Amino acid sequence: MSRLARLSPALLAPAAALALGGCGINSIPTAEENAKAKWADVQNQYQRRADLIPNLVATVKGYAAQEKGVLEGVTQARARATGINVSADDLTDPAKVKQFQDAQNQLSGALGRLLVVQENYPELRSNENFLALQSQLEGTENRITVARSDYNQSVQQYNTLIRTFPNSIGAKVFYGAKPMQTFQATAPNAESAPTVNFGG
Repeated sequence: MSRLARLSPALLAPAAALALGGCGINSIPTAEENAKAKWADVQNQYQRRADLIPNLVATVKGYAAQEKGVLEGVTQARARATGINVSADDLTDPAKVKQFQDAQNQLSGALGRLLVVQENYPELRSNENFLALQSQLEGTENRITVARSDYNQSVQQYNTLIRTFPNSIGAKVFYGAKPMQTFQATAPNAESAPTVNFGG
């Protein structure tokens, strides 16, 4: 009987667990789930922004009905942005992530144009509802920036984990893991919240 055959199963089990642990058997799904949770945070903040927009549009419409093109542009951009869903399983598909990013960037641009409208309407600039909504939107844009940054950081950790030895073995053999896509600012000034000028 060989020495290996004589080893007790009780001794082999911990050795096997250590070997598998060194291949990322637990750390890879943990990192993947973390990245997916961070993506959910990104989507949550974009949804918060989308929920604020109808009230903002209605408030502006009451004071600046003649700005029909701007108001329609925001409404259409919001519809496009909320119509594109990227699930956690789609995060390895660059085309789907880019489509989502492009729709959100278009909405950011439309919102920026809407907020500039207030410069021409003194009554709107002093309207409490508008000011409250504008403040909430600014806060939401900041939350979006933080959520995207947190997501990108978790994706970087996951992608590094599945590409480095010995975890790369477990990533390929057990999970067929693919790198996730980061969120990138692709539009000019997309990393900035819409600018609002309270001056006349």
